[in-house]
Amino acid sequence: MAGHLTLDELRALATQGEIDTVLVCVVDMQGRLMGKRFHVQHFLDSAWQETHCCNYLLATDLEMWTVEGYEATSWERGYGDYTMRPDLTTLRRAAWLEGTAMVLCDILDHHGHDPVAHSPRALLKGQIARLEAMGLTATAATELEFFLFEKSFDELRRDHYRELQPLSGYNEDYNILQTTKEEHVMRALRNGLYLSGVPVESTKGEAEAGQEELNIRYAGALLTADHHAIAKHAAKEVGWQKGHAVSFLPKWRPDRVGSAAHVHISLQKDGKPVFHDAQADLGFSETGRHFLGGLLKYAGEITYFFAPYVNSYKRFQKGSFAPTRRVWSVDNRTAAFRLCGDSSPAVRIECRVPGSDVNPYLALAALLAAGIRGIEEQLDPGKPSTGDAYDGESREIPTTLMAATLAMAQSEMLKQAFGEAVIRHYTRAAEWEQEAFNSAVTDWEIARGFERA
Repeated sequence: MAGHLTLDELRALATQGEIDTVLVCVVDMQGRLMGKRFHVQHFLDSAWQETHCCNYLLATDLEMWTVEGYEATSWERGYGDYTMRPDLTTLRRAAWLEGTAMVLCDILDHHGHDPVAHSPRALLKGQIARLEAMGLTATAATELEFFLFEKSFDELRRDHYRELQPLSGYNEDYNILQTTKEEHVMRALRNGLYLSGVPVESTKGEAEAGQEELNIRYAGALLTADHHAIAKHAAKEVGWQKGHAVSFLPKWRPDRVGSAAHVHISLQKDGKPVFHDAQADLGFSETGRHFLGGLLKYAGEITYFFAPYVNSYKRFQKGSFAPTRRVWSVDNRTAAFRLCGDSSPAVRIECRVPGSDVNPYLALAALLAAGIRGIEEQLDPGKPSTGDAYDGESREIPTTLMAATLAMAQSEMLKQAFGEAVIRHYTRAAEWEQEAFNSAVTDWEIARGFERA
């Protein structure tokens, strides 16, 4: 696809003066691109093989605070280095930036050069390898929902985020007139990503004022996560270039619809869809049912990897198109797991739990881990839910970060799939988010109790 580069093609573009900078990036626990800007010649001379970063990049929070309590690194251990090894299959233009290319890296131990087990890309690669040992591959796609605001990041930060006005004034779900008002941002984003080798399909207005959705063509699980991370980064940069803030906060106001990152997933064997069986009910194969059974059984244990912050759980509200119960359905957007494309070779599972703040590598790794266990245990998902899935007696998904953290920390399935040290690492990340929130004094508390308490 146009936009992807080989080293020789990058060298030619550098000689022609078209590329002078290479972004060399890793993905942190929050799903953000972190790294360095290299002069293209130095990258071509040596940095294409490896470079280095501080190992605190996988042990900080959104504020880049050096959180205590991690086993992997700490002040006591001196915060040493990780090796960043560029994955040259991800080398591409960053076409929304002038004269720039980019590449994603795997994170390796600085001494033995083994993959760092708790790095998001390594976690997803590990589950892909488990599937491959079963003779299977995974195809996935994610939907990126986000809000566009009238003012820039800098203006809103200086105003302490108190005057948040969406770029559009009305619910713009599928609305061409309303999205035309945002086209100066979205057109630049679509074209910039496409010219960078990200196979953009479309954008559309979502179910709130100023809310957009970006859809990228399905791909292998790792490539899907790469595309998601790059697209999220690009959306913020393009918005910044146009003078607007772009936010992936799942719930920025209690009376506004939240933003999701729905994940579609299916399996293949020898290029054929494993979830499809023309003779089965709904065209949904036994293997597909077992995979879905795993998602339902372990939904609580993997929720943290879909909803990693306190704000993530504000999105789960009845009647909001965000799920609240662990049920599956056939083409029903009120359920946590929706069967799409039933009775066709395109039959697949949509997980509607993740919010827009999700790390796509962690979400896909968790989905695959639960689905693989479902296949191994031959779990049956039961009959699909019908009607309004917000009502009923089925179990809820965890409704708070604390509940999701406890479920993850106690999960034997996740410990076996990811390793006990990895689960301890992400448990500490989740604990810190809750601790940081618990120490905060919010506007709600002041307004509620300043005079009346």
